[in-house]
Amino acid sequence: MAFLYYRPLASYVETRGQLSERRAEVVSLRAEKIRLERRLELSTSVVALGREARRIGYVRPGERLFIVKGISAWRKAHKATADK
Repeated sequence: MAFLYYRPLASYVETRGQLSERRAEVVSLRAEKIRLERRLELSTSVVALGREARRIGYVRPGERLFIVKGISAWRKAHKATADK
């Protein structure tokens, strides 16, 4: 008699576990969606677009672009002297 109840009961417990996993996944995905929507709102502002343009090397008309090389070596040397 117990054998007849085992399969449906095991299936119920397994399905219940899967349901709780899916609910946790939905909560995580909703939080990620909210985070991405906020990021999208911030990225469409004029200030953010200007900041991103400067990051990739664009300059405004009339400005000069300066390319500085050897920053990592300077940082390494500066860190060595600052630690002493």
